[in-house]
Amino acid sequence: MNTLRTGLLIAALTALFMAVGYLVGGASGMAIAFVLALGMNLFAYWNSDRMVLSLYGARELDRASAPAIHGIVEQLADRAEIPMPKLYLVDQAQPNAFATGRDPQHAALSVTSGLLRIVDHEELAGVLAHELGHIKHRDTLTMTITATIAGAIGMLANFAFFLGAFGGRDERSGPLGPLGGILVALLAPVAASLVQLAISRSREYEADRAGAELSGHPLWLASALEKIEARAEATPNPVAAAHPATAHLFIVNPLAGASLKSLFTSHPATADRIRRLRQMAGAAGPWG
Repeated sequence: MNTLRTGLLIAALTALFMAVGYLVGGASGMAIAFVLALGMNLFAYWNSDRMVLSLYGARELDRASAPAIHGIVEQLADRAEIPMPKLYLVDQAQPNAFATGRDPQHAALSVTSGLLRIVDHEELAGVLAHELGHIKHRDTLTMTITATIAGAIGMLANFAFFLGAFGGRDERSGPLGPLGGILVALLAPVAASLVQLAISRSREYEADRAGAELSGHPLWLASALEKIEARAEATPNPVAAAHPATAHLFIVNPLAGASLKSLFTSHPATADRIRRLRQMAGAAGPWG
């Protein structure tokens, strides 16, 4: 069900993108916007992992420097029937983790130094299993595509606002005219963000489930999420704050403070995720 829901949401986001392109510049504007978005997606497909790892200053962890982590991931990756991803460490006090890469053959899994300080061996296995769940289901590619399309919609919206405010009453203002251009500029990015965040939340639930199944112990991940949530809210992540478009990559929202409670958060409520994991451990109800 989550896979179908994700597919429908991506289709909705794509349809919104095409609609905004048409409203901004008619058929020709839609065509130009499509070509632009295609180019952006191709660039993101080949380079998103390197860009994100570089952005966060991640350094690769070899087996000699981190034998325990390598051992856990190797065992879990074998169980998931995917290649062993490259492992990275981000020197960041906030406890967190993320996965990136266009497919399981080109995947990278990163943990922060803050995470390694607060979790035990079992909780770490739960976190790593969650991230391997993202890799196995190609969520990293899905979220790259949705983030790129949402970004393209934002670019079109800015263009629509410019035309609506300064373009005058001619064909450049698009089919809806200047006022319509301004409305598109205001509403389209909000709609795109809501769809993008809905996809992100859906994939987090599925990765929790996959991670619990891979580790065989849902409570390991539940315990880790409790610890991470408590520390993450109080520990700023300056890079994530400067680049909020990357927030969806992390196991919990890296944007500390009130944004965690907002409609526009990239993650479902951690308490709800923990509840579902506990239900899974005790077979006390459906996954939902």
